Amino acid sequence: MVSVSVHANNMEQALRALKKKMQREGVFREMKLRRHYEKGCDKRKRKESEGDRRRRKLIRKRNQEGG
Repeated sequence: MVSVSVHANNMEQALRALKKKMQREGVFREMKLRRHYEKGCDKRKRKESEGDRRRRKLIRKRNQEGG
């Protein structure tokens, strides 16, 4: 459960903090994925491509640090 406390009726700041927490928790991404049904084969394909993307990013990061 995501919660934010409001100080001195500063709703804008509380809303900003809430959005940031929700972004970190992955709530927006989850909502986007659940808008439409995703077949099992499509889900596997998406997860595999996400993993490939993460691996390429990690390799790129390691190469920049070493080089």
